Amino acid sequence: MQPRNMSMSGVVDLAAVKAAGEAKAKAEQARAESARTGGGGGVSPSSLVIDVDEAGFESDVLQRSTEVPVVIDFWAEWCEPCKQLGPLLERLAVEYNGRFVLAKVDVDANQMLMQQFGIQGIPAVFAVVAGQALPLFQGAAPESQIRQTLDQLIQVGEERFGLTGVVVDADAGEGDGAPAEVPAGPYDALLEAAAQALDASDFDGAVQAYRNVLSEDPLNTEAKLGLAQAELLRRVADIDPQKVRAAAAEKPADPAAQMDAADLDLVGGHVEDAFGRLVETVRRTFGDDRDAVRVRLLELFEVIGPEDPRVAAARTALARVLF
Repeated sequence: MQPRNMSMSGVVDLAAVKAAGEAKAKAEQARAESARTGGGGGVSPSSLVIDVDEAGFESDVLQRSTEVPVVIDFWAEWCEPCKQLGPLLERLAVEYNGRFVLAKVDVDANQMLMQQFGIQGIPAVFAVVAGQALPLFQGAAPESQIRQTLDQLIQVGEERFGLTGVVVDADAGEGDGAPAEVPAGPYDALLEAAAQALDASDFDGAVQAYRNVLSEDPLNTEAKLGLAQAELLRRVADIDPQKVRAAAAEKPADPAAQMDAADLDLVGGHVEDAFGRLVETVRRTFGDDRDAVRVRLLELFEVIGPEDPRVAAARTALARVLF
């Protein structure tokens, strides 16, 4: 089941949003189907563990980290602890089923990367999330500790940057490539009612309907997309655009004014302006104000969809001001 077109004529054209949302829904449905049946479309398990060198670091690690956390294992052939840690990390990469990607860097062949990360000894394990490097641990740590560290990393990626990982398919690259039919779910009637409410500009009704679905099925992709759109449209329905723009111009450090203006930017199709405005506001603010703006930015990411390159660029910019 694919997300419906939730645009509202006269307020916002969300055709591009719908396309991005459908791509997101397909990815998450494929992940769920893969977990259930062992298939479902996506990257192969072998793609979860990659060898990286200096030439490919930007594309293989930095760019990929806008989609999924990338764990980097710095190792060498002569390093005995590396021979214990490496296979463990490889096994966990497959077990975590696309929640992170493992990049292996041979320090003997990539001295510049070793220097850039300031590594004093190996094995050394780092992560890159939304373009930002984070040290994880050094040495051969116990598996329980590594799992705890990975769980925390994945949580940070999802909650702070909206990284959902990659879909894994054990049979990727095989078969005729025909998409599998997705069976109708148990919430079709509720979702249809929510979409009708949205089309009728009953934003309160649409928000409640989508929340009802998510209370029973928190991972329902159509309800998550619909809720993000409904809440956005509800926020802008009764505001005065001229007053909002004037307030945002007069108060560049006011979180509420900038969030209202960003909503208008997005519904007007100025996606990059909306993201840039909120990233800059995150940079200017602290404490609860900063967190409120960050959460609003992640909500707008949900409206556009993680596959959109503008979302990836904004995640990277957000990471730069947070870390």
